[in-house]
Amino acid sequence: MSHSVESIAASPMAADTDPRAARDDALYRKVAWRLLPFLMICYIAAFLDRVNVGFAKLQMLDDLKFSETVYGLGAGIFFIGYFLFEVPSNVLMHRIGARKTLARIMILWGLISAAMALTRTPTQFYILRFLLGAAEAGFYPGIILYLTYWFPSHRRGQIVAVFMTAVPFAGILGGPLSGWVMEAFHSHRGLAGWQWMFIIEAVPSVLLGLAVFWYLDDRIEDARWLDPGDKRRLAENLAGEASAKTEHGSLLTLFKDRRVLHMALICYCTVSSLSGLAFWIPSVIRSTGVSSLLEIGLLTAVPNICAVVSMVLVCRHSDATRERRWHMIAPFLVGGAGLALSTLFSHNPPLAVAMLSVAAAGCMVCSPLFWSLPTAFLEGRSAAAGIAGINAFAGLAAFISPYVIGWIKDLTGSTDWGMYFLASFTVLGAALVYRVPRELVNR
Repeated sequence: MSHSVESIAASPMAADTDPRAARDDALYRKVAWRLLPFLMICYIAAFLDRVNVGFAKLQMLDDLKFSETVYGLGAGIFFIGYFLFEVPSNVLMHRIGARKTLARIMILWGLISAAMALTRTPTQFYILRFLLGAAEAGFYPGIILYLTYWFPSHRRGQIVAVFMTAVPFAGILGGPLSGWVMEAFHSHRGLAGWQWMFIIEAVPSVLLGLAVFWYLDDRIEDARWLDPGDKRRLAENLAGEASAKTEHGSLLTLFKDRRVLHMALICYCTVSSLSGLAFWIPSVIRSTGVSSLLEIGLLTAVPNICAVVSMVLVCRHSDATRERRWHMIAPFLVGGAGLALSTLFSHNPPLAVAMLSVAAAGCMVCSPLFWSLPTAFLEGRSAAAGIAGINAFAGLAAFISPYVIGWIKDLTGSTDWGMYFLASFTVLGAALVYRVPRELVNR
């Protein structure tokens, strides 16, 4: 992560021939080191509490006699709560600040995630997953909005990419951790391994939520770790690009903007592929014949490691060239090919993991690059509502995809057609990105 944070400060201009650019690079490096490591740790905790149900599935389905369809619906219903509360949460954050909003979100979702250990019936499973989504609503789009308060658009691709490496890092750390907890704590004090996993992995979220109050600053002017000159320079850089952005008069006008609707469709395709990887990689690996929970956890780290490398390198190149479209189109298609090919090697664990790694390296790149598109033309309250609205609509994909894959697996006895279903969205996503006007986003 150290190299990643150092690299994001590099301006696309030649800093050695432009003293002002060199000073900006040093200033943004300082800001990045202050914000990104903490935000990444928070998002690792968030993503781990969101997707650890994929590991719990390996035990809880047998313990609770749930079908694959019940699991798929429960995994996806999280995003219904997310969908309903995301826009209000982000608009509220724009009004009251990041500290109060993010602290409230993290403490609530930690407590609800721990309560998942009490699940006994499908109805309880659905209710708790819905409440978890409602509690977490606004966290991810809130962070995206928060980063726009500090970094101009031409630096934001790498910034968001480094922040979003928290997703594969959650897989790298969470997979082995979840597998170990479920094996080591199984039947301890009368609780199953999956119950202990929910309880133990919820603790960091609550502690980090408390830490948000004293560590984060709502705006540049609140940052006591910056001198007045640094604050003025950061504000000037953001003000310089504000004239090219759009502030909508009302939320209705915002969501009638064709550009916003186009972005929502692209984000839907991005989330469809990501949700499949997040919820189903452990099951796909087990279907290749790997039985040890710890070994499954270790193998899930491999695709996530590949994704970290891909995200940093591709997004860094995208910022340097100020080109967005083809830097998304190619990874979309590569990710889709990896998803489809993983089914052909389902009886060969090394090749199956290799193809899942290709899928992760492609699909996970698209998400940080995507957020460079709408934030290039939205400003102020429109950015707050637009980011949340786009992400909320895309969250429906994360509800639909796990449910459909679970239904397909119950119907066919295999995850193969589910992977083809996810791969189709990468092709659609690439086509939609191609239709984005180049002059709109290449800045």
